Amino acid sequence: MQKVINVIALLSGLTSLAVVSGGVYVYMNQEAWQEQAKERLAEVIAEGITGALPGMLDGAVPEIPSTTGPSIPF
Repeated sequence: MQKVINVIALLSGLTSLAVVSGGVYVYMNQEAWQEQAKERLAEVIAEGITGALPGMLDGAVPEIPSTTGPSIPF
């Protein structure tokens, strides 16, 4: 029975060590992950704007006529 309790205690200690180690790892790398997320978000926004911009400009710019009519007298 003592061996079972020792195994359970060992597994509990290893679990606690893994949780603490994971927390330290996340804490130490959170700034780098935030910078990567900002860069990725900026890329996605830039792609969205550049993808929509040509379509928006085509509809906003009127066609220039190839010929003009006579001038209007005063």
